[in-house]
Amino acid sequence: MVRVTAGINGIWEEFAGPLKKFILKRVSNEYDAEDILQDVFCKICSNIDELKDEGKLRAWVYQLARNAIIDYYRSRKFPVQLLESPENLAVQSLAGEDIVREVAQCLKSMINHLPEKYRQAIILTEFEGLSQKELSARLGLSFSGAKSRVQRARKKLKEMLLDCCRFEFDHLGDICDYYPKENIYCNCTGNPPRD
Repeated sequence: MVRVTAGINGIWEEFAGPLKKFILKRVSNEYDAEDILQDVFCKICSNIDELKDEGKLRAWVYQLARNAIIDYYRSRKFPVQLLESPENLAVQSLAGEDIVREVAQCLKSMINHLPEKYRQAIILTEFEGLSQKELSARLGLSFSGAKSRVQRARKKLKEMLLDCCRFEFDHLGDICDYYPKENIYCNCTGNPPRD
């Protein structure tokens, strides 16, 4: 691992290649990736004194890159689409439509594996647009019972998702990227566990 005391040149040598790949994976345009990479290193040069713990250099550099990618997408004013169906059920992501589609497929599969009462609650409220009050009337539950069922269904989905994947979030809480956890079969990517 490069030390901050090695200077900006050492940081460039250590991170330029991997950072460019990281950025290119998220913007899919080499020229824009180069611009973002340069912006990141300008920020590193300007703010290196703010880094208190040298052991956190890598995390700090990658957070600067994530923020620069978010700024890139914001500056282009890409429209945000509303969620309407299981195919679109994904976290709105500034990192691109591929991540949205992949996580949507994963969530769709996970919804199908929920116990019937939770699956029904999620589908009726999230996809068919029923309020929790309407859900309680349709299923013959008390309002608090319907609310509890929806909350438990969401919690189970979250647990299932976090059991198989690690997520990177932007400062708004939106998913920027995700990776399967090591040695775990990931329904999201279909990747077998790594040895």
